[in-house]
Amino acid sequence: EAMYNYVDIFQVGARNTQNFNLLDELGRVDKAVMIKRGISGTIEELLYSAEYVFSAGNEKLMLCERGIRTYEKASRNTLDVNAIPILKEKTHLPVIADPSHGIGIREFVEPIALAVVMAGADGIIYETHQKPEEAASDGQQTLNFEESENLINKLRKTFELRRSF
Repeated sequence: EAMYNYVDIFQVGARNTQNFNLLDELGRVDKAVMIKRGISGTIEELLYSAEYVFSAGNEKLMLCERGIRTYEKASRNTLDVNAIPILKEKTHLPVIADPSHGIGIREFVEPIALAVVMAGADGIIYETHQKPEEAASDGQQTLNFEESENLINKLRKTFELRRSF
């Protein structure tokens, strides 16, 4: 309640996708809710989390692919680009991708962001900070302002290119 007037979108982090008390409460609010896929969660489990919020009355939902745990050690997580068109086929909900958490390596955030747009993502979220090395957390995956501006310009072009298909 204390946050309600200051929040545009409630974000359910990967660790809370099965926090049913939280999902139930978010089903009762009149604000958008973005549910991030759990680090070991399946596509089906993400859809069940959304259904839990939806069944409590809130239809303002977005799904977020943010990377899953795999056996790969070269990156923080593996952003499941396959999940994006699958989610788009299975639901009418907007699908957002989080390449910062998905790859966890600053220099690869941009190519992953562009790839998810071409895969059909409705939007992306990513981390940015004036000085990523001084960020309170996740500096290794955070873009600086110049990198962020370059990414936004490329994203605009990529969304336009996708529309032409």
